[in-house]
Amino acid sequence: MLLQGKKLLITGVLTPQSIAFKVAQLAQAQGAELLLTSFGRPMSLTQRTAKKLSPVPDVLELDVTNPAHFPALHDTVKQRWGRLDGVLHAIAFAPEDALGGRFLTTPWDSVMQAFRVSAFSLKELSAALAPLFDKGGGIVTLDFDNSSQAWPLYDWMGVCKAGLEAIVRYLARDLGPKKIRVNALAAGPIATIAAKGIPGFKYLENKWGEQAPLGWDARDEVCVDAVARTACVLMSDWMPSTTGELIRVDGGYHAIGAPPVDLAAIDAEKAPAKAP
Repeated sequence: MLLQGKKLLITGVLTPQSIAFKVAQLAQAQGAELLLTSFGRPMSLTQRTAKKLSPVPDVLELDVTNPAHFPALHDTVKQRWGRLDGVLHAIAFAPEDALGGRFLTTPWDSVMQAFRVSAFSLKELSAALAPLFDKGGGIVTLDFDNSSQAWPLYDWMGVCKAGLEAIVRYLARDLGPKKIRVNALAAGPIATIAAKGIPGFKYLENKWGEQAPLGWDARDEVCVDAVARTACVLMSDWMPSTTGELIRVDGGYHAIGAPPVDLAAIDAEKAPAKAP
């Protein structure tokens, strides 16, 4: 029971296919008590999905573009529990004109919205809830690694994710004295509703497993479970000295320069040509 007695706040639960739902499901199995967040039109979807968890957690309102929601969330959690042990930040959004090869033409308003929701919200959420971590704990954000490369069609969301990784490091610096760990979890592609909105995702989904030495299938429960397990470990007490890190759960894709080569074809190219 890795999370026995832990009190966790989970954002980003939409459908049973979402990574956040898998984390919530596993966290409960490991003994955690949960609260979820949602807002607006997705709220009913989150509430419906929450009913698949046992016990069914309450869903609190959190619109990360509304500054008043953060202190209100703090007060609600403090009233319910008095403390907090872990947070999963699984929030990201970019307008259509910030994706899909429009990098050079994306207007500032769209960039600002993408950054505020996808990156700055981690700072806001962490700052608001940090006072509730009376015994320390773990904050984990879901990432798609953009620390050293540009992905096709990912455009300003990639910039936001690179910013998110920097925010993780600065939060680790400032919250470390409170024994609060802050880490990013970079997963390989997972077939979720959010992923379907990313241009070119199907290409990544099809090609990722060819390069990952451990293999990868965006629709395989084993891969989703691996991501959820890592998130739960990062919110537990099992890694007490790990903070400011980007933890990759991608089948090893990031470590390999290119898909495996056909050695037989290369050998055939090297073979001397036969005389006519």
